Amino acid sequence: MEDFAVGLADIEQEKPMTPQSRMLAASIGKTFVGATLLALAADGLLSLDDPVSKWLGDQPWFGRLPNHESITLRQLLNHTSGIPNHVESEQFALAFSERWQLVDNPFSREELIGFVLDQPPLFPAGEAWYYSDTGYLLLGLVIERATGYRWYDEVVRRFLQPLNLSRTTSSDRVDLPGLAAGYMVEENSFGLPPKTTSAPGRMVWNPGIEWSGGGFVSNSKDLAVWGKMLYEGRAMEGNYLDDLLASVPVADTDSGTSYGLAVAVHTGGPFGPTYGHGGWIPGYISSLRYYPEYDICIAFQINTDIGIVDHSEPVVEDMEERLAEIVVAAARQDKSGD
Repeated sequence: MEDFAVGLADIEQEKPMTPQSRMLAASIGKTFVGATLLALAADGLLSLDDPVSKWLGDQPWFGRLPNHESITLRQLLNHTSGIPNHVESEQFALAFSERWQLVDNPFSREELIGFVLDQPPLFPAGEAWYYSDTGYLLLGLVIERATGYRWYDEVVRRFLQPLNLSRTTSSDRVDLPGLAAGYMVEENSFGLPPKTTSAPGRMVWNPGIEWSGGGFVSNSKDLAVWGKMLYEGRAMEGNYLDDLLASVPVADTDSGTSYGLAVAVHTGGPFGPTYGHGGWIPGYISSLRYYPEYDICIAFQINTDIGIVDHSEPVVEDMEERLAEIVVAAARQDKSGD
């Protein structure tokens, strides 16, 4: 598997980016949530169609959760639960802007879930689609209930160690060795400084707020290896792809995009269907796409979100297409040479 890097991992120190440089993978971490739930279902520890109340109904806040009486694990996984996204809450943005300087994680999982409590559901469970990081925090709590172990420990045991994803670790602390500095606009909604690090491998804010909504630092090679193993059905034992890829439309319009169990399924592209996920966290952008017609997986990370997170420039889309053109052309040549 080829890997390469361009640009700088730290502009001020003129430190070059290398293939070993790591960045926050953001919501690509949700793919580990989906895989873990599939593994637990295969082990008979739970069912994907369990009501969430079976696992969290005894929590004092559960009755205040939108759609608490009807949501299932599968609906949390494919974002059809109708639960709002706390990350989009003005209250969350204000609270984070006031607390990001704390070295320890400034919010517990329950505090983050608290930003959506007592809100009306966006729609009845299962009847529409809306992306919710909050739903994945709930899934992290379910995983810990079902296993009796920390969510991160389950991922390490089930996937990171067996697949030798040695550059991928939990981003639940400020010290993250090998982390490239990330850059954002000075005037950002969270009140964060424009550079994510204060020293090599040390964040100025604690990214542990993501937890099971993302929660990992990685490099592009590890992400590509993970995507290829996951979407070729080799990340764990058993036939899990049918469940993983069973998807629902992300919008009412015919966009050619649907969402399965922590996987975006795109159809109608120039290189056939793709499976994967994107990720954004202040200062970092990540992309992971698998092309089943060619058995290839492409992942890349960028250590800035300037001009990307506001969609003012189609940077990610252009990079995905151009990289696919190069890699697919090479795959076609290899096949013709056979």
